Amino acid sequence: MLDRVADVLSPACEIVGTVGNGPAALAAVVALQPDVIVLDISMSGMTGLEVASCVRRAGSNAAIVFLTMHADQTVLSAAQSAGGIGYVIKPRLDLDLLCAVEHARAGHAFVSPLS
Repeated sequence: MLDRVADVLSPACEIVGTVGNGPAALAAVVALQPDVIVLDISMSGMTGLEVASCVRRAGSNAAIVFLTMHADQTVLSAAQSAGGIGYVIKPRLDLDLLCAVEHARAGHAFVSPLS
């Protein structure tokens, strides 16, 4: 999945790091201080929601885009409460992820259609 995300984003974005679990994501955010963070909600070790909450508590202003299999309003609300500005469901990764990141960079919300 990381390779696919990189393939979608790399033509328009500088990818400063990729990681495979929640604790590594948190460490990478602290070390790399990216402008935009793409987090999978269902990461191992810590969920993307937990990582986002930690990132916010640490004072990061990075825009957070969640990538998830959950096309669910309850999970969307939790993602927004954790500080997410973007929400992309995995079946729409190719269609929506780059747009969500571009919106996030500009400070605008983006949500994939949930139905």
